Amino acid sequence: MGYILHIDTAVEKASVSIGLNGNCIAIIENENQKDHASFLQPGIKKLLEKEAINIKHLQAVSVAAGPGSYTGLRVGFAAAKGLSYTLNIPFITVSSLLLMAKAAVEVSENNLDMFFCPMIDARRMEVFTAVYNSKLKEILPAGTLIVNKDSFADVLPTKKVLFFGNAVAKFKAVCTHPNALFSGGYNTNTAMVTLSFAKFQSHLFTDLAYSEPLYGKEFYMGK
Repeated sequence: MGYILHIDTAVEKASVSIGLNGNCIAIIENENQKDHASFLQPGIKKLLEKEAINIKHLQAVSVAAGPGSYTGLRVGFAAAKGLSYTLNIPFITVSSLLLMAKAAVEVSENNLDMFFCPMIDARRMEVFTAVYNSKLKEILPAGTLIVNKDSFADVLPTKKVLFFGNAVAKFKAVCTHPNALFSGGYNTNTAMVTLSFAKFQSHLFTDLAYSEPLYGKEFYMGK
């Protein structure tokens, strides 16, 4: 049986889930971003015990690679790498922006003739973002952007764009284009399981020694 452990500590809500052959069978979440470090290891242990899964039966471990919270990403990567090394199982990473886009596409089955633009907060008026089509092909590559009224001027005239995520309010406040649609966030747990399992089947593993989170920008420490 193909059990894969999934770890996502990139943003405000942290999650640990277990997938079996591409289906999510169990999940545990933490809502307090400041508690991600103390939540993660006990959360993994609790989830495995609840589902009566021996940790040695895990066939891979996947982690949300960012961009996102600097501390959260380090916590998630440390746990995932430690398990991958100790258990000698594949290490899989998935872009947090891609996860968000996949989750949005999954709930937009009847309205896929548009682009999808996830936004993750990067402080002040900056966002981590990318634009995807409904097949999850990048229309605009992932990067950090200071949003203003002229942002996405190349794509908005061509098609409706759904903007969403924890930083979407920044752009909504300055954007007046009629093709701009706005939403909150979407649950990425199913997307995490689906995308990770696809990578597992295709043997698209990440190098354990040289991999690092996609921070997106230099670490900022507020005063």
